Amino acid sequence: MNETSMQSIEDRQTKVSRLLVTQSRPVDEKSPYFDLVSKYNLHIDFRPFIEIQGVSFKDFRKQKINILAHTAIIFTSRNAIDHFFRICQEGRIEVPTDMKYFCISEQTANYLQKYIVIRKRKIFNGNKTATELFDLIKKHKTEKFLFPCSNIRSNDIPEFMDTSSLHLTEAVMYETLPTDLSDLDIQSYDIIAFFSPSGVTSLFHNFPDYKQNGARMAAFGPTTAKAITEAGLMLDIEAPLPNAPSMTGALDLYIKKANNQ
Repeated sequence: MNETSMQSIEDRQTKVSRLLVTQSRPVDEKSPYFDLVSKYNLHIDFRPFIEIQGVSFKDFRKQKINILAHTAIIFTSRNAIDHFFRICQEGRIEVPTDMKYFCISEQTANYLQKYIVIRKRKIFNGNKTATELFDLIKKHKTEKFLFPCSNIRSNDIPEFMDTSSLHLTEAVMYETLPTDLSDLDIQSYDIIAFFSPSGVTSLFHNFPDYKQNGARMAAFGPTTAKAITEAGLMLDIEAPLPNAPSMTGALDLYIKKANNQ
């Protein structure tokens, strides 16, 4: 980041009173977001900017994908797991017990127990990034991989599989769609917190003429941060950070400074 950008961000650190979180309201009333409300006397609105909609089995069939022709599946989210097993159920497809599962994180791998008996299956997982998953995949080069995904997905896995000359079939099993935000007074917020590139897309889908003005943009994860800057917006708050591994932690640090508390 250049000196001009740093100076601009410093100049923009005005008092924060209204925050928009582009996710559903936490069910846990002990969420750190509510600590921010009481700590800084904030008004926080929670509003999902995207919704997940499953592809019907009829539409899935048009992709002409034979699930049982594959020997391994790559899962990068709970949504992918839910819609993979939904498609299998609707198509009366029984997944063989020797199917291998490659999951982006341990949390994602553990979610598989909703559908299968984990201890009886071959499950491999990275920690949190696709790069960690690649090392595992390299050890199983002869597998035929299926990648259940959304109509909007990052390119890292397909590009890695292609450059490594590994067999991969992308299967779009759900869609990521912008939600209707027409009732929001989008210009009234001091900070908008984003968690995915799709959320940024939804902002401009709903408000094509959106101007950032004094609003601060917060991003969780490098792909979200990149989407914000590529959209021509200034990124003010990034998470995770070494001293703030969560979005709430990063917001806390920023608001404390901006509100001079």
